Amino acid sequence: MGGTLSSDTRELLASARALIAELAEEGVEQFERRAPAAVVAKQQPDAASDWGLDDPNTVESVGGMGQSLEDVRQQLGNCTRCQLCEGRSQIVFGDGNPDASLMFIGEGPGQEEDRRGLPFVGRAGELLTRMIERGLEISRSEVYICNIVKCRPPNNRTPKPQEVATCKPFLDGQIDAVRPRAIVSLGRPSTSLLLGRDVSITRVRGTWQEYRGIPLMPTFHPAFLLRQYTPENRRLVWEDLKKALERSRQ
Repeated sequence: MGGTLSSDTRELLASARALIAELAEEGVEQFERRAPAAVVAKQQPDAASDWGLDDPNTVESVGGMGQSLEDVRQQLGNCTRCQLCEGRSQIVFGDGNPDASLMFIGEGPGQEEDRRGLPFVGRAGELLTRMIERGLEISRSEVYICNIVKCRPPNNRTPKPQEVATCKPFLDGQIDAVRPRAIVSLGRPSTSLLLGRDVSITRVRGTWQEYRGIPLMPTFHPAFLLRQYTPENRRLVWEDLKKALERSRQ
């Protein structure tokens, strides 16, 4: 090649850079060891099995018509249904108005959330609070905030499919209890779960989706904004949140 990269090599490097940038958006700090490529190729999971949603051991349903957040919390109990219970300090269930018209869903608790038992109270949470209170000009207590998993993953890694599948019925129970008019999904993992497929948050953010008949607005996770706090990124998130607030008031 005489020191010049071929077009195929350049495309491969560009794809790798895009993947690294997307992972950085979600605060990924480590990777899980995967099976060899040949084994993975034989498995070829579909969207449901990739998220662990077709596992026969998954809790089928939680909550129901007329059930409250407290009912869902009692059903969750001192949960030991997946391995995340082994490293947590406490369960981080949710926080906010049980009758909120606007709901925020993130990925999982971090270190500060695990210590305090509340979602989004670390640095990313402080930014989310400012986005809600200074940007949307409403109190954080007016919205409801939770995560797709209720226990902190080790080293803040992305939750595994079975961990997500185990917690999903309780997330659905929270949604059914609150009955928001609009949902904001924060970052790729929560958006991917709610849409039932792996997505690129840079491609779907700002576009209306739907979950269980509820309008869903994907946007960047506050942790990403802390690393990429540019005027453009702030503008994009502000536009997303403004759309979600307007829809929640309809």
